[in-house]
Amino acid sequence: MSINFLNRNCQETPSHRDIFGLCDAQDGSRAYTNTDNPATWIATVKNNRNIALIFTAVDKCVLQDHDEIGRGRCDGLLTSEEHIYFVELKNEKGSWVTKAIDQLESTIKFFIENHSIEDFRHKKAFACNKRHNKFQEIDNELNLRFFRTYKVRLDVQAEIIFI
Repeated sequence: MSINFLNRNCQETPSHRDIFGLCDAQDGSRAYTNTDNPATWIATVKNNRNIALIFTAVDKCVLQDHDEIGRGRCDGLLTSEEHIYFVELKNEKGSWVTKAIDQLESTIKFFIENHSIEDFRHKKAFACNKRHNKFQEIDNELNLRFFRTYKVRLDVQAEIIFI
């Protein structure tokens, strides 16, 4: 199955805003951006350079629930000409980090199978949780393995900063 992660039907209009939020209503709809209601934000995007950023809904759009059953997928991508950031949004307590990282890893594998990740200079994966919005330390071995395997840096935090 060919998967088009750059499907324009799943992309929002590019945003140059310096701050906005990523939301997931957790009701079966796809993730989206928001600029006017921070209470709904699971992750905060800081874009001080006002780079044109495109949010693409992966879960419920690029990949539907009936696609690739048994394989996880993250909620969305943030892309620019030189950035690709994979984002998983959670709003739960308890053990969520492992599941979020598994979903990110699965999505990165899908992406690599269908596109050239090397086209992007900056590659990151973010596991974000509204209930745990401060940075959480990731096991160094896991972080190193993730980077060596996919050439993608892994962060567990609800603040996504574009450099």
